[in-house]
Amino acid sequence: MNFLMSIVPILAESSGFTDRGLAFIAIGMCGLSMMASGLGEGYICAQAVTAMSRNPEMYSKLRTGMILGCALTETTAIYCLLLSIFLFFLV
Repeated sequence: MNFLMSIVPILAESSGFTDRGLAFIAIGMCGLSMMASGLGEGYICAQAVTAMSRNPEMYSKLRTGMILGCALTETTAIYCLLLSIFLFFLV
């Protein structure tokens, strides 16, 4: 712990924030957003399968809603992937 406390002033005196460093922080946040999108998509599918097993007559309507929900959830991950690629190569 003392080692970490001794490093903090050294890091504070270094060159400071750069655009490249902030871009890497944004890329990490995009990665977390993509992970959350994947978890949300899995939750949507799990709940739809549970609903289909409880009420098989509603299979077609539930499947349509599940596919629409998965598509809308997946767009968040695609936008974050594009943003992270742009940040990585353009900044």
